[in-house]
Amino acid sequence: MRALLAAFFLIACGAALADQPANLPPADRQAIQQVISEQIEAFRRDDGAGAFGYASPDIQMMFDNPARFMAMVRQGYQPVYRPRSVAFGNAMIVDGNLVQEVAVIGPDGRPRLAEYAMEREPDGTWKIAGCRLLDRPSPGS
Repeated sequence: MRALLAAFFLIACGAALADQPANLPPADRQAIQQVISEQIEAFRRDDGAGAFGYASPDIQMMFDNPARFMAMVRQGYQPVYRPRSVAFGNAMIVDGNLVQEVAVIGPDGRPRLAEYAMEREPDGTWKIAGCRLLDRPSPGS
């Protein structure tokens, strides 16, 4: 399932030639960071329904229910499922899609970069349309 979500993320974001900083109003930046933070908190509580609620309609359709979604997250996304630390980075436009960077330290102590593809819904709210984890070098290496 992790490969399925990764494939969705790559389709949603494409292979960018050049990323550009997102010029977001402060309210949007805050709303995006709140959605990601609240989903991570739902993961920490093992609140599958809550975490699933922050996913975009396409992600919800792909996984069908909170239990399947949580199984995928537990299996392939430990750094955001049980992070030791979370720090928000840049918001970027990647091939026309908004991507929020989040530095995380996973339960294994390894630093990772979580790239969250975000989607504005018709009602104006933000949802998570995918997440890609990248290795980050450890400080001092």
